[in-house]
Amino acid sequence: MRAALSPVPAENDRAAACCRHCGAGLSLPFLDLGSAPPSNAYLSEAQLGAPETTFPLKLLVCEECFLVQTEDYAGRDALFAGDYAYFSSVSSSWLDHARRYVAEMTQRFGLSPDSVVAEVAANDGYLLQYVKDAGIPCYGIEPTAGTAAAAREKGIDVVEAFFGRELGEVLAADGRAADLIAANNVLAHVPDINDFVAGFAALLKPAGVATFEFPHLLRMVEGGQFDTAYHEHYSYLSLSAVCRIFAGNGLAVFDVEELSTHGGSLRVFARRADGVPRMVSSKVAAVLAAEDAAGMSGATFYGRLQPVAERIKDDLLAFLIAAKREGRSVAAYGAAAKGNTLLNFAGVRPDLLPFVVDRSPGKLGKFLPASRIPIVGEERLKAARPDYVLLLPWNIRDELTRQLAYVGEWGGRFVTAVPELAIGH
Repeated sequence: MRAALSPVPAENDRAAACCRHCGAGLSLPFLDLGSAPPSNAYLSEAQLGAPETTFPLKLLVCEECFLVQTEDYAGRDALFAGDYAYFSSVSSSWLDHARRYVAEMTQRFGLSPDSVVAEVAANDGYLLQYVKDAGIPCYGIEPTAGTAAAAREKGIDVVEAFFGRELGEVLAADGRAADLIAANNVLAHVPDINDFVAGFAALLKPAGVATFEFPHLLRMVEGGQFDTAYHEHYSYLSLSAVCRIFAGNGLAVFDVEELSTHGGSLRVFARRADGVPRMVSSKVAAVLAAEDAAGMSGATFYGRLQPVAERIKDDLLAFLIAAKREGRSVAAYGAAAKGNTLLNFAGVRPDLLPFVVDRSPGKLGKFLPASRIPIVGEERLKAARPDYVLLLPWNIRDELTRQLAYVGEWGGRFVTAVPELAIGH
């Protein structure tokens, strides 16, 4: 997903023996997917002859604050290097989402040429390009060189650094305090979540607002979305956990929206705890009540996902093996991080899935980590005319089936594996 933004030095990255927020010991299991390489560690052809480093992919639950988090993880700099391959602008539906966000926030908070908008994890400028077009001063904070360069090509000012309290204080002291800070799909990607959140409290103006979008842990469990677990995701978030983390680091939640993105996300609105007060929306209490009703304040809830993950894995393998035995061809579309989690947990290799198609320029010609399935352009799909196309980014299935409608011309069918195996046109 998005680039991680945290000031924690790589040499201090370590397995989380205690909760990243409250420091309590961790013992309640949530999900165990064995070991895997980082999900965005795509391989060049030259690297195929070398061994890959893998890390345990196990998630645990803090029974004090109910923050779900990875037990072991790779160093931050290894996960988000300069050649980080995720470019947000590849997805047209995500661009539409960003365009709507800018329009809605501009109207709601009265943004103007006298305002300042910042985005933490600005990626390739997918969102700030619309802020810039609206004539509102803006800048991005993005640590990965490739995506930062792409944003600069759009004319966007980028601070190429990891974000946290210290950087927030420095930028504010330099006169760059913000009226609005956007943070889309990055809150889960930081090893030191307390320092990261404190950076927003430092960078916001007294009346400023920060918005955070992240996949909702409740939807992850209810939808069997185990494939959204990977090393780049340090935390898996409920609104109740986020409220506790924000309250401990200088922010106060005043509104929340439920979104359909990424299988079900939350957009949380926060202000400085010592800033201008805002009325708290009734939607905050409603989402908290829904989480409580689902059992998220008790241990039983957190044992539900593991058996679902194993069932999805078994069903996918059974489908691929049956297709091979019947002489039917299968290709995949979307070299997404969630696809890597799924394929590696299931042990899928090129004998069952010979190639995956992707539009991202940073991925073409490379190979998926661990599975070593080649990533090719869309022309390969049109030439091979497979019987089935496995859509790995199931969250944008509708977008992909429209984009790939020509697959139906040769009788090809689309397949998704999450939350259950589904085959359709």
